[in-house]
Amino acid sequence: MGRDVIIACDFSDAGTTLEFLSRFGERKPFVKIGMELYYSAGPDIVKKIKDLGCRIFLDLKLHDIPNTVKKTAAVLSRLDVDMTNLHAAGGSVMMSAAAEEIKSSGAKTKLIAVTQLTSTSEVALRDELLISASMEETVAAYARLAMKSGLDGVVCSPLEAGKVHAVCSPEFLTVTPGVRFDEESRGDQTRIATPARARELGSDYIVVGRPITASPDPVAAYERCMREFVD
Repeated sequence: MGRDVIIACDFSDAGTTLEFLSRFGERKPFVKIGMELYYSAGPDIVKKIKDLGCRIFLDLKLHDIPNTVKKTAAVLSRLDVDMTNLHAAGGSVMMSAAAEEIKSSGAKTKLIAVTQLTSTSEVALRDELLISASMEETVAAYARLAMKSGLDGVVCSPLEAGKVHAVCSPEFLTVTPGVRFDEESRGDQTRIATPARARELGSDYIVVGRPITASPDPVAAYERCMREFVD
């Protein structure tokens, strides 16, 4: 896997998603299927998008007791997606169980861990989650734990990508949501960057939703992301 833009197809149904992807013609973008779409359309939407020739990041953020996550990973491994994830906050036993299950299945799926959501601020981290370490320190610690647990990378904001590579390795994947063309257009995100800035900070993949999906010309918006981040 190399640097790429992942389009967050955060739609509520299969029809809207497939119509959206049809606009890209021969281009086969890397696509994120999140909870809203997966819970609405089920695993069949994975097959339909795979049949289009797109790579898939299945973003379900598993977080439960190790045995439950292990069994769920076994089910998801059969979908043969390119990437899926869980919450690092579930701990090393949970992460290791999922990683071992996917590896033993023979699937080529990359397993990554969510460190802290890009909607979480330093204030919320301290006052609501009761984590006294800084955001950068927390993300780095979760990334080290994920690497030791056999995972392939983490989800973090672009702002922490360089730190993750420094404490883990350059090959440890950083998948970064919270990307906007205009850093003032935050939406519900707090830790954001432009595509160009995310590249400078060391992101391997950027996940871009509304700046592409809500654009009057989604293909042009996607191509702009590619130019600024990949090319």
